Amino acid sequence: MQVEVRHNPAFAIARCTLANGEHAKVESGAMAAMSDGVTLDAKMEGGFLKSLGRSALGGNSFFVTTYTSSVDGGWVDVAAILPGDITVLESTPERPLAVTRGSWLANEQSLSMDTKWGGASNLFGGEGGFVSRFDGTGKVVVASYGALDMHALHQGERMVVDSGHLVAYDAYIAMQARTTGGIMKSLKSGEGIVVEITGPGLVWTQSRNPNGLVTWLTNVLPFSRS
Repeated sequence: MQVEVRHNPAFAIARCTLANGEHAKVESGAMAAMSDGVTLDAKMEGGFLKSLGRSALGGNSFFVTTYTSSVDGGWVDVAAILPGDITVLESTPERPLAVTRGSWLANEQSLSMDTKWGGASNLFGGEGGFVSRFDGTGKVVVASYGALDMHALHQGERMVVDSGHLVAYDAYIAMQARTTGGIMKSLKSGEGIVVEITGPGLVWTQSRNPNGLVTWLTNVLPFSRS
């Protein structure tokens, strides 16, 4: 699968070009357009319980849609709900990827996706505690709300991230949740619980927080004040 990202960084869309008979797994509802001859099949990937876990715990759809190209090949355009960037990450057996809730758009057929416990760091950050883990060799298409940054941490190097800004990371990287200086100070600052990440490894973050958008809409929409 070849992936070309267009209209980035603000309103990115990714074209997944498929060879003869090749498959791409796509988040339900992420398809924006596709070429003639491409067929789709939505099903519970891995059975009912695994699909339920991916939906209720990982924040993805209950069904995974598989797009298959014709003998002449084809393409599928995928896009996120919120405005922002799209990037293509590579997963390998030596470096599996973890993608946070709501960031996954599509992946190559060679990869297996499962919902894994991401640690209390994600739970306290309001992300549900579970992430989508990709194993194998292949491409993963992920979306960010706002701009996307990549951080390459060296051995022992640390960074602190609000979990609402976390998009993806090397699955083996060390993570720990903590406050920014005590519960009361966290409540006053609005930062709450953050994630302390220790290298080596790669981390991808987004410049906007979807939870912040939800909070803002809740405060300004008419029904929230009735």
